[in-house]
Amino acid sequence: MTKKWMFALPLLAVSGAAWGQVFDDPNDPDTLIIRTNHDIVVQGLPLPDAKGDEAYSRIWVDLRVSDRSENALRQLPGLQQFRRSDARSANPTSQGITLRGLGGNASSRAVLLLDGVPQADPFGGWVAWPGYDALPLAEARIRRGGGSGSDGSGAIAGTIELFSEDVGDLIEFGAAYGSRNSVDADLLFGRELGQGQLTISASYARGDGFIPIVESQRGSVDRQAEYEQAGIAVRYVTPLADDTELQANFRAFTDERERGFEFSDNHNDGADASIRLVNRSESGWQWSALGYVQIRNFNVSFGGVAADRNSVNRVFEQFNVPSTGLGARFEVRPPVGENAELRIGGDWRRTEGTTNENFFFLDNDTPRRSRRAGGNTATYGAFVEASLQATDALVLTGGGRVDFWSINDGFRREIELINPFPGSVRTDASFANRSGSEFTARGGFAFDASDAVTLRGAAYLGWRLPTINELFRPFRVGPDATAANELLEPERVKGAEFGVDWQTENVSVSITAFYNQLDNAVANVTLDSGPGLFPGVGFVSGAGLFRQRQNLDSIESKGIEIDASFDLDAITENLSLRAGWSYVDADVNASGAAQPVDGLRPAQIPKHNASAGVQWEQDNGTGASVSLRYIGSQFEDDQNSRRLNDAFTVDGRLGYALTDALLLEGRVENLFNTQVETAISGAGIIERAYPRTFWIGLRAKIE
Repeated sequence: MTKKWMFALPLLAVSGAAWGQVFDDPNDPDTLIIRTNHDIVVQGLPLPDAKGDEAYSRIWVDLRVSDRSENALRQLPGLQQFRRSDARSANPTSQGITLRGLGGNASSRAVLLLDGVPQADPFGGWVAWPGYDALPLAEARIRRGGGSGSDGSGAIAGTIELFSEDVGDLIEFGAAYGSRNSVDADLLFGRELGQGQLTISASYARGDGFIPIVESQRGSVDRQAEYEQAGIAVRYVTPLADDTELQANFRAFTDERERGFEFSDNHNDGADASIRLVNRSESGWQWSALGYVQIRNFNVSFGGVAADRNSVNRVFEQFNVPSTGLGARFEVRPPVGENAELRIGGDWRRTEGTTNENFFFLDNDTPRRSRRAGGNTATYGAFVEASLQATDALVLTGGGRVDFWSINDGFRREIELINPFPGSVRTDASFANRSGSEFTARGGFAFDASDAVTLRGAAYLGWRLPTINELFRPFRVGPDATAANELLEPERVKGAEFGVDWQTENVSVSITAFYNQLDNAVANVTLDSGPGLFPGVGFVSGAGLFRQRQNLDSIESKGIEIDASFDLDAITENLSLRAGWSYVDADVNASGAAQPVDGLRPAQIPKHNASAGVQWEQDNGTGASVSLRYIGSQFEDDQNSRRLNDAFTVDGRLGYALTDALLLEGRVENLFNTQVETAISGAGIIERAYPRTFWIGLRAKIE
């Protein structure tokens, strides 16, 4: 009983991977073999999907639909980042990822994995999206809903898995030029090396950018938000024995962007390395073991813009924010019979980071105060999960995990930098170490009611530890100031879902109804307004608000998700259609200081999110596609006083194969130049996402 639900997105740009290739579906054991070398199979994939995964809401997204992985994922209804803007113009620290309306916070509430390695920033929990554009990725597997089993802690809203491709012998280069002097380029090199597969890939992107502030509100300080981003990745996969494979990965990236006015530059660097051993024995024990390291550093500057937007002054800078993530994971699957499966494993992750900041500038070069803050966190977990093919039509699954966590060495220190008391300490706080444990579980069933219809249901518990950023670092956005909270408790989710999957030869439809309750949801809670002195942040002007990160009582989220794809070969060969819609009804339950937001909608969560697309493409790359996306209105703030309007966008692509080795393509983003609102300040200043952009490019390959 194997059901595969592919969200077949239209191919907006052939990127990273060669056109005309057939990529392997990680969900299908029959397509795991990438190639053979000296009679030894090279796969480059994790252990096969667990039998019990059929009980959960899963979907596959084609990552080749866009030159940017984050924009490909955005096509899945219900999957969103904290802001609507992408990594060409958004602040990097606002790019957390979530599902099912469990957002309202810039930290990710969905676990993002790349070849099994957690991808959340060790300091803040957001995602450095430009770092994935250099990778040859074919698709992502998304499991909506909390609880993580073998994937570790943090899966409040779901799990998103990215899979690297081993591409065989290939050299491919692509370059495109777009509006506002935009350039995209990528290189892919694959070769057999010994008995293994070596893959080297790289990407480069730059652009003059657009002006983020809407035209009617601009002043003389507003300018185009430039960006420049690059990355490189090296992957080697080789067999060690008939059943055992070594997978080694390294990648590095750099990301520099501006927010559209002076003193708004951001710089983000990172490097990851991992080694994974996978044993796929067909007759005995199967196992995998993974170890990894993440290194990140970013710096960011903030400018205070005058009310008339004709002058700006530097008010704050994070000039050095290093962080590190270390981790390991293992899993074993003992042989327990043809109709049963047992998974046993554990994982460890440690994060540490420190922010170094200057603020209260007397002029644009002279800060009055300096701050250092940071700490480290650790989680240790173990899990057991069992699945049973109870009958030919029924699969049952269930399991649990226990996690132990600790928060250590938290501190915040602020000093004066100028006269009359240079070097005097204003704040020197060391926070008590804390630790605890969490038990979570999940279970479900999948029942084939007929050859075409499968019924499934699941219930789950999950949890997330607050990030170092949430615990120890206060911050400012314009005149508003938000205090940290070293006493934040872990977030905990409980939820259930029921779904119906219908699949025929040419049609796949999946419908899922869900309910989630996120207890202790971390949110930025408005406590007062300026002017005045407030704990943890100091002075707030009369134009600003004072907030603190706090645990809300809960966020309740319920809704419906519909995904459908249609093979239209009966009309014309290689024609397909897909559509999806997500409806989320989410409310805040709050008391105490957060009572004013009780019953309101979480910030940044739309009720409706839909997408659709049609694609026609031949094996040589010639083809056309159109992609439509609708985002419902959502509130900018926790008090629901500032509404971001809904938006409808259209993207498209045309490709023509000049020869077997050369492809000409054109594409457009936001064809009708829709104003996609991404933020509204307290003064009513509106920021937008990417406007209409045209691209023309060539792609060449040598096999």
